[in-house]
Amino acid sequence: MTTLILGATGRQGGATARRLLADQRPVRAVVRDTTTDQARALAAAGVELRQGDLDDPGSLTAAFDGATAVFAIPPVAFGPNGLDGEREAARGRAVIDAAVAAGIEQVVFSTVASTSTTAQSAVGKAEIERYLHERVARPTVLRPVRFMTNYLVGGMAGFEGIVDGVHRHVFAPDEPMQIIALEDIADFAAMALADPDRFAGRTLELAGDQPTPVEAAAMITEATGVPVRYRQLSDDEAAAASPVVLEYKKRAQDGHRWHADIEALRVIHPGLRTLGDWLAESGAAAIRAAQNGEH
Repeated sequence: MTTLILGATGRQGGATARRLLADQRPVRAVVRDTTTDQARALAAAGVELRQGDLDDPGSLTAAFDGATAVFAIPPVAFGPNGLDGEREAARGRAVIDAAVAAGIEQVVFSTVASTSTTAQSAVGKAEIERYLHERVARPTVLRPVRFMTNYLVGGMAGFEGIVDGVHRHVFAPDEPMQIIALEDIADFAAMALADPDRFAGRTLELAGDQPTPVEAAAMITEATGVPVRYRQLSDDEAAAASPVVLEYKKRAQDGHRWHADIEALRVIHPGLRTLGDWLAESGAAAIRAAQNGEH
């Protein structure tokens, strides 16, 4: 019962590979380069590596042969004008077509949380989700919100991580901000892969907690001993980070926000992690190390 993972060298794919291996489920991963440190780490953990490139659909055929299920994250594509939704959608369709050609009936795709409606607002991911439901017998879509590990990314484009004791983002300081642990995305993926009939056709908006940014900063301060405060980006700062960041800020101000039903998710997954859980498990130590410049 081999599960094929596309995106295993990334955060979600890597967490899912580790979870499946812990469940004694054979894992195969498609990677562009089998010699990278990330690929070698997967192989050392017990993952079977196959070389392939989503921009070259023909290279995927051999990797899919013999697999019984697929977990995939559509890799974001960038062009001269920023995000390239059509190229991202083409990569997703290549995965789906390869799965169908190999006779694989179950495909679990992780995309991104929608905002205040059931419709996917990300253009490339919306096309992938539509194509998935049209072509695959047992499709499941996971839509995670912001990762708790984003506190570790080091201030990407002037926001996201913690820089000089300040967490900067577009969220309003005193309004709930949904977040999720990577391990919980992996847990939901593993549950879907283990019980395809239960999860077939379902789309799950995923979050594990919803503190305000100010509350989250206070929790991080208490757990780590590192003083952290929150500051919302101005419109000019958001625009300087990316037009997409500014657009998201404005949509949030207009009331378009992530809307995962955390209590309902906890019925499916009673161990769903809060921010406090994640900090206690690994997050506090990782944040302290990042702030102290340790590797």
